[in-house]
Amino acid sequence: MGKEVDVSTLEAGGARDYADPPPAPLVDIDELGKWSLYRAVIAEFVATLLFLYITVATVIGYKHQTDASASGPDAACGGVGILGIAWAFGGMIFILVYCTAGISGGHINPAVTFGLFLARKVSLVRAILYMAAQCLGAICGVALVKGFQSGFYARYGGGANEVSAGYSTGTGLAAEIIGTFVLVYTVFSATDPKRNARDSHIPVLAPLPIGFAVFMVHLATIPITGTGINPARSLGAAVVYNNNKAWSDQWIFWVGPFIGAAIAALYHQIVLRASARGYGSFRSNA
Repeated sequence: MGKEVDVSTLEAGGARDYADPPPAPLVDIDELGKWSLYRAVIAEFVATLLFLYITVATVIGYKHQTDASASGPDAACGGVGILGIAWAFGGMIFILVYCTAGISGGHINPAVTFGLFLARKVSLVRAILYMAAQCLGAICGVALVKGFQSGFYARYGGGANEVSAGYSTGTGLAAEIIGTFVLVYTVFSATDPKRNARDSHIPVLAPLPIGFAVFMVHLATIPITGTGINPARSLGAAVVYNNNKAWSDQWIFWVGPFIGAAIAALYHQIVLRASARGYGSFRSNA
């Protein structure tokens, strides 16, 4: 038990030891004349390409290694397993966020970009260009997998996201909403300027919890939807694989992640950071 402290008073007065950056302009046309924007867009394209190449190649490789008709009677004991696939997705996000955070913010996911746009951390111009680069990078990354593993790609499903047999559309949509909420909520928490100011090691470690969030969500949702939580990832695989089931389920992998990202942005900005953002004054036990 402790005395009550007016959080808004502390943050508004001299005790506040951090500064929230000003909101990004809704539409910043001036950005279009800056090389830093195009450098960031290129970074998002390359990062998403690498992400899809490594992860989809892992999925195809695992399915080939565990195919009894191709790898023999002991195939069931081979491959990296579901755990390995989850590590591939989480590990690549960790690596790529670490590499690109200082250039583009390391979004690598239209849902993350959408959530950050709603929180006014990126402008509409930057958000649109990021999403376009991410989707194009994803398509190119999956195309590389198909080009290098043409004999296995179509045979093993192309790494496409689909709602698995036995699960309803509603279950798949809920899995994508909750999974993306976990990811985007982690992104907001890991990049919170208040936490960064008070714990100097946080900015260095930020890619780690984001990668772990992706890993944990994959463990939970691979059996349900193959785990999308990233519209670019789902679109890239659907475009290259071009299967009816992948296309008919595609809306789930856009609507679900965007809803999850929006909820995470609202929760973090309005509930958790309300006093810092000027949404009101709250009192809590200190």
